[in-house]
Amino acid sequence: MRTVVAAFALVAAFSLPALAADQVEKAPPTGAYKKVSELVKLPDFLPGLGQLYVDPKTLPAGPFLAYDREGRLVSTVYMLPVEDLSNKDKRFDDLAAPGGKVDHVDVYFNAGHPGVEKPHAHVVLWHVPKADEQRVAAK
Repeated sequence: MRTVVAAFALVAAFSLPALAADQVEKAPPTGAYKKVSELVKLPDFLPGLGQLYVDPKTLPAGPFLAYDREGRLVSTVYMLPVEDLSNKDKRFDDLAAPGGKVDHVDVYFNAGHPGVEKPHAHVVLWHVPKADEQRVAAK
């Protein structure tokens, strides 16, 4: 009986960290992530980005998780304020890609919007091939 209890304890100990990890492959993600459209005045689906989720504590930079209309993760987006990028003392180290493997990266300027009002750069870590970016295009 002790062997069974010890085996169960080992299985539970090694399984709990996996269960505690955030699930991000399908919307809505688990953990501290919240739907951006419920935090600020933005539509549920943004053409070119998709449906966004973010941990409010990480604003304004993110990461924002971006999903297609079927709730499948397509990219991780960082919104880095231009004023921070031009500050030699400000760094953005160890930017994570919660969605895993990155296929390609896009970087472009945004003048500001609700939630990230100041001019910033969108750094989009695409988890899907370029041909699949259309999954977040306007319909």
